Amino acid sequence: MWCKRVSSIPAFELGQQYRLIGDEIGSAVLEILASGRYIGGPTVETFEQQFATYIGTTDCIGCNSGTDALYLALRSLKIGPGDQVITSAFTFFATAETISAVGATPVFVDIEPETFNLDVNQIEAAITDRTKAIIPVHLFGQPVNMTRLMQIAEAHQLWVIEDCAQATGATWNGARVGSIGHIGCFSFYPTKNLGACGDGGAITTNHPDLATQMQQLRNHGQSQQYVYESIGLNSRLDAIQAMILQIKLRHLDDWNAKRQTIADRYDQLLAPLPGVIRPQSPEGGQSAWNQYTIRVTPPSATDDRASYRDRIRELLKQQDVGTALYYPLPLHLQPVYESLGYASGSLPITEQVAHEVISLPMFPELSIEQQEQVVYALKEALNQG
Repeated sequence: MWCKRVSSIPAFELGQQYRLIGDEIGSAVLEILASGRYIGGPTVETFEQQFATYIGTTDCIGCNSGTDALYLALRSLKIGPGDQVITSAFTFFATAETISAVGATPVFVDIEPETFNLDVNQIEAAITDRTKAIIPVHLFGQPVNMTRLMQIAEAHQLWVIEDCAQATGATWNGARVGSIGHIGCFSFYPTKNLGACGDGGAITTNHPDLATQMQQLRNHGQSQQYVYESIGLNSRLDAIQAMILQIKLRHLDDWNAKRQTIADRYDQLLAPLPGVIRPQSPEGGQSAWNQYTIRVTPPSATDDRASYRDRIRELLKQQDVGTALYYPLPLHLQPVYESLGYASGSLPITEQVAHEVISLPMFPELSIEQQEQVVYALKEALNQG
């Protein structure tokens, strides 16, 4: 089928979103600048209250980034040297980096090929007497099977820190991610479903004692002015970003609904294409669709999967279709973790997926015509690849 080329299509685009709410953001930012209250204060507190209500927790602690959110969560649970934390190797580096930053050891478990998420059925085999926590990553917006994961955690008395960086608004059995485990960690990096105009993050919890510890840790460990209970860090969410996030939070459910419509349309358009494996949401889960990530498999089993995937991406680029690649080298094979002893082939599904994934354009304003162009270009690329 011939498809008219309507435009150059980026993997992600923020300009249309800004044009929708730019005037409101501009006015709000000017008010913050005039107020002189740039760090902390009522604007940040209001956002924290609103975000806690949205997620369904009693507390929200704003911080500097999603990376800091994970670090502060681990610190609040007293996880450190000698401890182990189970997580996925198919995720952004910060998930494991923060485990290492507190002195603990990441233990990697393989993933499900359909959702790209932690295979909960393999968790118990990885638990030792040193295991203190599990960090499930709701990758690309797809929720992990939190029912089974929490059963395992409770049976072994383990903490659960949800990495929700890519999944703001996703749900598991009706509950928003970030409200199911003991702590939820969010990123407000601009490309996230709820993105700031700079860095930002938040931590959610239903445990007031943990909230108090994280509030102190994000502000140098300070319990009251010039009284320090622990060694913390400077990880505060500034008022301008908090105001922008307040405005965007009002639109989030609508934007996520549009992402779902786009994902459904991709499912329909891609179904006839051979060699394309579409992402699948787990039963009971509602994805936030931060990314729509497919797998492409070469026509011959002897072809190198990564090289084939890279050829398809290059052919798409030649047709003005942008894509993204998350993540070409899994964490267990990163040079920094060579000392952990994971050999090539130790996490076979993770390694196979890393060689096959392509993230197609995904943002709420993506038009039907643009999607048709993406799929037509992919069909042409597959025919040439």
